[in-house]
Amino acid sequence: MHTHNLIENNTQIYTSTAVSFELGQIVMTRGMSELLGDLPPQLLDPCLFRHKGGDWGNICQEDREANDNATRHGLRVMSEYTFSGERIWLITEADRSATTFLLPSEY
Repeated sequence: MHTHNLIENNTQIYTSTAVSFELGQIVMTRGMSELLGDLPPQLLDPCLFRHKGGDWGNICQEDREANDNATRHGLRVMSEYTFSGERIWLITEADRSATTFLLPSEY
């Protein structure tokens, strides 16, 4: 019961305050390409749509707020999702020239 209460008390509902931002050229690293293998890259579209829409995926509250701020002030935006059982990152550059799919080990 005590553990259940801890989980309940630590659960937060988050509403993004991000503003629309440009993604630039969509690219992926070698590791991401290897993870995809023969699968079509369009399978990554849901992650891209979430990123563009301010759903930052599996990151902490502090990073969510930093991303929201980054969309308003032209800073780097980073999300984390799970794809094919692996953690993947999306990073949109501060100058909005590119958004990169990569594995955390490639950062």
